[in-house]
Amino acid sequence: MEESTFRIPLYLPAQGATETEATLIEWHVVEGDFFEKGQVLAQVDSVKSVFDFQAPCSGRVMRLLHLEGETIPYTEPVLEIETADQGMRDWIPPAVTVSPIEPRQQPLPDRKTGKGDLPTAAILGVGGYLPDRVVSNEDLVRWFPDVSPDYVYQVTGIRQRRWATDGEKPSDMAYAASLEAIRKANIAIKDIDAVIVATTTPDVAMPSMACILQDRLGLGSIPAFDLNAACSGWLYAVAMAQNMILTSMARNVLTIGVDMQSRLLDKNDRNTCFIFGDGAGAAVISAASSGHQIRRVILGSDARGLRMARREEPGYLVSNGYAEVDPWIRLDGQILFRYATESFIHLIRDMLDYAGWAADDTRWVIPHQANGRILKAAAKRSGVPFDRFFLNVERVGNTSSASIPLAMIEAEEGLRSGDKLVLCSVGAGLTTAAVAVEW
Repeated sequence: MEESTFRIPLYLPAQGATETEATLIEWHVVEGDFFEKGQVLAQVDSVKSVFDFQAPCSGRVMRLLHLEGETIPYTEPVLEIETADQGMRDWIPPAVTVSPIEPRQQPLPDRKTGKGDLPTAAILGVGGYLPDRVVSNEDLVRWFPDVSPDYVYQVTGIRQRRWATDGEKPSDMAYAASLEAIRKANIAIKDIDAVIVATTTPDVAMPSMACILQDRLGLGSIPAFDLNAACSGWLYAVAMAQNMILTSMARNVLTIGVDMQSRLLDKNDRNTCFIFGDGAGAAVISAASSGHQIRRVILGSDARGLRMARREEPGYLVSNGYAEVDPWIRLDGQILFRYATESFIHLIRDMLDYAGWAADDTRWVIPHQANGRILKAAAKRSGVPFDRFFLNVERVGNTSSASIPLAMIEAEEGLRSGDKLVLCSVGAGLTTAAVAVEW
């Protein structure tokens, strides 16, 4: 295949509006085969008939995702292909219907015990770091002569983003954000008794970035670990910190969301190269009756989104790797847009219901800064007016797990005691998370 190829999943086409699944009878291709548009890839048995599954473009088979004889929901991909057909970049699977990811509510433990009340969890201080290097749309469209800076803004809601300099590492950004969060929390570094880092781009595979950060902060023997929930990662870290506090495992938990995606972008892939910025956001979550109280948490994930946002190699650098490994971040445009939009809508509605808040009670919805179009589309049906969505994506881009704490730093100047915030995110996996905070 030529250099401009890219990978996408293929789905079976439903033969009727009420059908939900079909059985794969026989593959007519194997992994590594080249095929032409219209070529029969497999024979399939649906409720209505046996039919030939034909290729929608020319390409090469990279992975067969199901075995002969399996019954496959139409919402699951059946194979992954590599193609140079640019028309397939925005291809919408013919049978994939968008159903919301159903988040699960995590009820808080009963606070009344025979030994007194359990502690409450609160955000004491939020800190952030953005690299100095500003990268504008004008800088990036040089790679795409047919794309204008205004078009990039219309599609993404982004005008500029920050990218790390050559000498910076993710741990450097996390360290800077952590120091600011600890300072604003008005506690000593030695009072931190757990560190949780949310990232998809650690310095190294092991040890964890949390352990690296623990060493840089000079902390003693405390729990320190990384987690990967992609763009939802920081909210997952907040949820883990809350549970550590409610179970008396810790009193002050340092949570960090940090990602350095700029070095993982294929400069031939317009689906990704305009979106991402680098940054770190941190917060101290503490056992305190003062501070910004965490009222409710919702976490979830849906494996139907496994291939919608992905990267096969770990870390923040592209290595020499194996020839069969695609080192770049990949997004499946249109279907990801739909799923993310629906998920944001349901997260916001569910959190308002779970917290017992009316839409008018909400001072800000602070979402993961994924894409301006996604967030505008979500606001129309969430019940919360778009002017109550706090966005900074125009200036910093999608900073993945760092985006919500970075947005909170900008928002906090205008916040007053008692303001109600809904923090929410959708990330690769697809992971979902929402946290209700009373300022």
